[in-house]
Order: sequence, then structure tokens, then C-alpha cells
Amino acid sequence: MARNTSLYFRIVEGRNLPAKDVSGTSDPYCLVKVDNEVVARTATVWKNLNPFWGEEYTLHLPMGFHSLSFHVMDEDTIGHDDVIGKITLSKEAIGSQSKGLDSWLNLTRVDPDEEVQGEIHLSLELLKDTERISLRCQVIEARDLAPRDISGTSDPFTRVIFNNHSAETSIIKKTRFPHWGETLELELDPEELTEEGTFTVEVWDWDMVGKNDFLGKVEIPFACLHKTPLLEGWFRLLPLGNNEVDAGGKLGALRLKVRLVEDRILPSVYYQPLIDLLVESVISPTEVEDSSALTMLEEVTTVESRQDVAMTLVKIYLGQGLVVPFLDYLNTREVNHTTDPNTLFRSNSLASKAMEQFMKAVGMLYLHEVLKPIINRIFDEKKYIELDPCKIDLNRTRRISFKGGVSEAEVRDSSVEMLQSYLTSIIESIVSSVDQCPPVMRVAFKQLHKRVEEQFSEPENEDVKYLAISGFFFLRFFAPAILTPKLFQLRDQHADTRTSRTLLLLAKALQSVGNLGLQLGHGKEQWMAPLHPIILRSVATVKDLLDKLIDIDHDIVSEVPQRAVFMPSVTVKEGYLHKHKAEGPQLLSRFAFKKRYFWLTSETLSYAKSPDWQNVNELNQWLSAIRKVSIYNERMLPSFHPGAHRSGKWTCCLQGDRAVTGCSRTHSAVTLGDWSDPLDPDVETQTIYKQLLHGRDKLRKKYLEMPDADQTPSNRENINSDIHPDGAECNVQLLKPGQGVAARLLGVIEDLEKAHATFQRREKEDATGVILNP
Repeated sequence: MARNTSLYFRIVEGRNLPAKDVSGTSDPYCLVKVDNEVVARTATVWKNLNPFWGEEYTLHLPMGFHSLSFHVMDEDTIGHDDVIGKITLSKEAIGSQSKGLDSWLNLTRVDPDEEVQGEIHLSLELLKDTERISLRCQVIEARDLAPRDISGTSDPFTRVIFNNHSAETSIIKKTRFPHWGETLELELDPEELTEEGTFTVEVWDWDMVGKNDFLGKVEIPFACLHKTPLLEGWFRLLPLGNNEVDAGGKLGALRLKVRLVEDRILPSVYYQPLIDLLVESVISPTEVEDSSALTMLEEVTTVESRQDVAMTLVKIYLGQGLVVPFLDYLNTREVNHTTDPNTLFRSNSLASKAMEQFMKAVGMLYLHEVLKPIINRIFDEKKYIELDPCKIDLNRTRRISFKGGVSEAEVRDSSVEMLQSYLTSIIESIVSSVDQCPPVMRVAFKQLHKRVEEQFSEPENEDVKYLAISGFFFLRFFAPAILTPKLFQLRDQHADTRTSRTLLLLAKALQSVGNLGLQLGHGKEQWMAPLHPIILRSVATVKDLLDKLIDIDHDIVSEVPQRAVFMPSVTVKEGYLHKHKAEGPQLLSRFAFKKRYFWLTSETLSYAKSPDWQNVNELNQWLSAIRKVSIYNERMLPSFHPGAHRSGKWTCCLQGDRAVTGCSRTHSAVTLGDWSDPLDPDVETQTIYKQLLHGRDKLRKKYLEMPDADQTPSNRENINSDIHPDGAECNVQLLKPGQGVAARLLGVIEDLEKAHATFQRREKEDATGVILNP
């Protein structure tokens, strides 16, 4: 049984951060680390001691983790970035909050002795004979130690300690992956053979000048050696001690939302009955009004979890090749249950959320193709644009002549001109993108158009079939991406205040375009009126676009299971990286590194001297993308050498054999969750099972429980009395609507619950030895 760990966190905002710049302010950003490995970086908020980020991340960690930390940094354009403070949350602290953590947390100081990393390979044995008692420790090797020297390496040695006894290994110079292979032995007195005390292994970085630097420690209760005389394995290095003090909030605070989800994933065969029920729900459209496993799932889905459930279902049905029937099933129910066309899809129902998540899953590459050039232009030009008379700030505009500053009217005219230019470019790009739109999205829109037209066929509701599609296409897809391009990976940084205002005005205008201009003039923002003509002129064009989008053959979509949302030969990631070619044993000069533009697809990694357009990517985003496209690579190496083989030895672990096994584990665990996540049916079905498990009692009460036994037959609407041919009276119990499906669904939930219990029991039975540093 596999284990799957997911961390959901949102870095909301900071407050009262200390000033690090001479200007009396700071330029803060956050580094996110899992067990000291950097996995994410927020945007920098310039010149702000109370920054707002609002950035959300999902981390998938199949191998588990120990701690999650947030380091707040001050970005400096010259020199090193300054450390402001950090917040560290242990796995236990996060897991203890069943609904997740949501609070302000004070920053603590960063102590180098607490910033340890890596593991050490030890073999421990307690030797007892008639003549002497000794504790033998074989110090084999260590990996991924923290760099403490200016060269980016360390000079590690190990010290073992028990009571007043200690011994040390030799020092290995300039490596973070030392191989000692030394045996240290401590002779003990008979009275020391108690179950008290702790055996400690410390790793230090030797310095010729000054004190040695701490690299980490392992503490093993002596009682463990009584129970298991021989212990061998890799042990995680721990900090010197938890001396963190929040300094009374003097370093400021962060508002964080963190939630941990840990699951044991069963073999696929156990999930198949639940998959069968979900598939059965959508393959009989004539019975769309009947209760099904899907409708029962919606009944037990909370408002808070609806978006996650919708995304999970989209992935499941993508994997089954049934995403279009799935969406059609939900949309048909939504349309049939709506009497007022003005309220159609206006709520956050499962149908609305599923369509929204579906577009993100299959349409993000399309969205990038359409919007990215225009978004880049807006960011590059950084125009001051404002239409609201109450917000026009003449001090933020440039003087256009020597006679004085610009007037409000001039600012307004200039803003209207620029907004019309940007909005025209956006609309033209969207309108001309019919052939770029994913066929599966177009077919889903076609089905939606058909259902709405059938339900609202009256002449006065002619526009409803267009509004249903444009509500998703413009209002829930393109407009949010324009408003916050970083959250849609259109930019690496958040917009500054000036650009952000421009994007907000454009998003408002595009929403009006999506509403076909029907609400123009009725809102409070009458200062948007100068854009009304261009919006109204776009209505006919938008309707023509929607007609073209749904003009597609349903059979063009190949309804086959997909193992990944992104398709082969499609670019998953691109951006600049530095490459070098190692030639011979000599040291690399800075001229050996060449800046190249790389393209990563699900099939290849290629590069060239320059791209058509530039997009700077963070290293951790590249690593995450490479891990995702390599997830099904059966030849993935379990370990590697992070150094090079020069002068007859590896620079990382200093071993001479070129073919020796890698000294560091392949870091294939941590990936960033986003629209391009590979589909994993077992993980997704486990998520649905947990949701149903929480709502099991509600389903049982509604569908299976019968009226009280003391009710008279006349009051039992579902009981029918009859006389058997042999004269015996019998009672025939009529089924409640949906009772049969509910019984099957609850039976599947019970079987999965039993399977989980069986596998957990086997895990405990198979467990041997003592678990250290869990």
C-alpha cells in the first residue's frame, strides 16, 4: 500500500516587518522549504512592511516530510538578500489541526545551528561479554549535509557521545557527502547498563580558525539498544535544540493557511467498484434525474471542499475518457433545476466548479497562447491608467509639457485610449483563437449550449444559451487570468500597484463583454462608460465566436483514458537555464557556462540560443516540471552524484570509482501541484472515498433508514399489505427512491474501509525493529 502526502498552504500576508533598507522599508518575499529543500518562492512585494501575497501552493510528497518552514527575505538588487525571520511548522503540529491551520504566526530568528539538513548512515551494536561491555558504532557515510564553508562545501567529522565517553572520526575535507567507513567503540562500566540515557551522534564542520560549525545530530535512547542490540540504517540529522523565540513579534508576523492530507493508497483493484459506480452515473443520460452515486456525492460535499472535489472528479473522468458526459450530466441537472435563466450557473454548485476546474485542466496552454503576449506588453509598458475620478492621482503621472502637469481630463483621455487598445487586442486574440481552443472544451460547450437551448427555448431567452457559455469562457477563465496573471502562471511576479489597477479595469471590461453588455449602465461604476461603445461593438463578434466554438463534431474528441492532462509533444515548461560541458579534469571557468533557452515537453528536453519570447522560471518550478514528466520513467535512478568525476574522484563524495553508486538520493518526491499534474486514478478515487466516508451517516439516514416500527400501517407510505395465495398475510416493503444505489454505494465504502483496516494491520505485523526519528 502506497502512502501519499499532500500539503496545501496559502501565504496570505505579512505585518509589521522590520525595515532592512536605508529607505526605511523592505522588499519582502517568502522562501518555502520542506525539510530544508526549497520548493517554492513567492513574488517580491516592493517597499512594503505589510505585504500581501495571497499565493496558494499544493505540494505532493509521496515519501512524507518532517517540517515545513517559511523564510521571509528582503530582496536586495546588490549583494546578498537579507534574512528577516522564519516560521517552522512540524508535521505533527500541522496534522493536529483536523481542519487545517489558519492564523497569524510571529517570525522567529534564524539560528545557523537550527538550519541543519541531511542524513547519516550508522550501524550500532551493544556488545556484552564476561570481560567487558562496549558500545560499537560504525559511522559509514552521510549525505546532503549543509554547506558551512565559503566554497559551498564542509569539512565534516563525527563525534559519538554516551555519558562521559566520546570518540571522533577523521575529518574529510571539502565534501557534503562524506564516506568514513570507520568504527568507533566506547567501553562502558557495568552500572551504565541501565535503560536510561541517550546515545548521541553529532556531525560537525571542522574550521582551522574559529569554532567548529554544527551540522546536525542523532539521539538514540539507550533503551533501544537493549531491545534491538544491532541497529543499522539512515538517520535524519536534527537541530541542536529548539531555542526559537519570537522576540515578542519584533520581527513581524505572517498569516498562513496550512492543511495536511495524508492517505494510504490501496491497489487499484480495490477502487474499481467505486469507479464503476461513478462511471455508471454518467453513461445513462436518459436517467439524469434519478439519484446516482454522483448526486449522492454532491449531497455530502461541503462548500469548503467543493472545489477540491470538482477538480478530483474532473481528473477521474479525464482518466476514464468520460469528461464530456460527466460535465453534460451535471450541467443538465443544473439547467433542468433552474427556473430563472438569470440565476443559471450563478451559484458555486458542483456543476459550476467542475466546469471551472475542467477549463483549467485542459485549457491552460491555450490560455497562455492567447493572453501571454498582451499580458507581457501591459507589464512592460507600466502605463498609469485610471478612470475613476475619485482615484486619479496627478502626482503619479508624467509631465507632458514644460507648462505644467497634466489635468484630470488628460489623464482620463489617455487612460481611455490605452484601455481601448489593450481591450481590443484581448478581444481580437480571443476571437481569432477558435482553432487553438482544445476540442474537448469546445465539445463540452456544445453540449452545454444544447441543454440550455432545450430548457429555455422562448424567444425572450435567446441570449441565455450564449450567456451560459460566455459565463464560463470569459467570466471564469479569461477574466480571472487577466486580473491575477501570476496565479495562472502567466507571469513569475505579481503586478505592481500601477499595473495591477490596469489589469483590474481590463478584467471588469472583459466581464461586461462576457455578459454581452446586458448590464451596462446599471452599475455604480458609471466612470467605465467610455469603454461601453467598444464593449457593445464586441457583442456580435462574441456571439459569432461562440457559434464557431460549438461548431464541432462530437466524435472529434477521442474518448479514451488519459494518463496526463498535458498531451505528448506539448511544451510543459520553458525558460532560460545555464548549461556547461565538462571537458577533462580542470576546474570550470565562468566562461564554460552558456545561457540557453530550454523547452521541456512530455517527450523531450531541448534548447536553443534564444526564444521567440522570454519567460524567466524558478529552479524549483523546473525541477517540479521535470519530475512530473518523468513520473512514469521506469529507468529512474534511485541515487546520483551531485558532483563531477575529476582528478580520479567524485567531487561530491570523494570516491575514486567512477561507476560507484550515487551518494545522494534522487529527489523525486516533491512536486508542485498545478494544472499540469499527471493523473493518478488511485489517489483521486481515494479522495472521493474519504469525502463519502465523512458523509456516510447522512446518506444512510436519508436513503436506508425506514419509519419507526410503532407507526400504524396507514402511516407507512412505503409499506404495502397483501394476502399470500396460501392465506398467509405478508408485508411488502417498497424501496425509497435511490435506495438501491445508496445501498451499493455504502457497501463499496464499507469494503474500502475494511481494506484499509486490513492493510494497516498487516503493516503493523510486518514492522520490525525500532523506528527512530520518524
